Amino acid sequence: MKRILIPLILVLTIGCKKEPKKVLTAQQIVDNSIADSGGKRFNDHKVTFDFRDKSYVSENVDGQRVYTRISEVDSMTITDVKRGDEFERYMNDSLVMVHDTMAVKYANSINSVHYFVRLPYGLNDGAVNKELLGKEIIENKEYYKVKVTFDQQGGGEDFEDTYLYWFDLKTFKPEYLAYDFHVDGGGQRFRKAYNERYVNGIRFVDYENYKPKNDGTGILQIGQLHNKGELELLSKIELKNIVVE
Repeated sequence: MKRILIPLILVLTIGCKKEPKKVLTAQQIVDNSIADSGGKRFNDHKVTFDFRDKSYVSENVDGQRVYTRISEVDSMTITDVKRGDEFERYMNDSLVMVHDTMAVKYANSINSVHYFVRLPYGLNDGAVNKELLGKEIIENKEYYKVKVTFDQQGGGEDFEDTYLYWFDLKTFKPEYLAYDFHVDGGGQRFRKAYNERYVNGIRFVDYENYKPKNDGTGILQIGQLHNKGELELLSKIELKNIVVE
């Protein structure tokens, strides 16, 4: 009887062992997020949208990413074009000269708007460094928490900024993000995504935009500050008239 029981116990013990859970990397989380959000469609689709009082266009022309911002000022149409590292400004279709300092400022402003609209797609750019910080609970829901920093080479003027993203554990959608910045006196922002919609296969969201009520807090703690009600709502970031073609 013992000869029968011992092998049986071994078989049952081995059968009851659970397979170890696969630990995802920050890169895998971002890849899954991009796949779910349809972000790769930015490569071959033209995207237009309105944000506040301006219109924006994102497209790839001859393999190069081109961002455009169009605004109306005193019956004049101003078209700003960021093509790679180059910037051009047109007034009523006429190319005008822009001082280098202002060109950098305008280009950064355009890039910033398009960066947030394209998320999470931009998180696989070459200058991006990703680190999984574990999991964190925001508003009673657990998320993957990923830290993003940038190389100086290719990281833009704001390469020293630190970003945080909170990804849904199942869908991998980024539902919250935060960042610190150093221009204009510096500060921190925390954004909560809402009004999710898919347009021709690409995910778009609007954001509630918050900042800490008190100075001196670390960016890594900003999620818990939100849970404690220690952030104040600054604005809402809403996209309108989205077209993907």
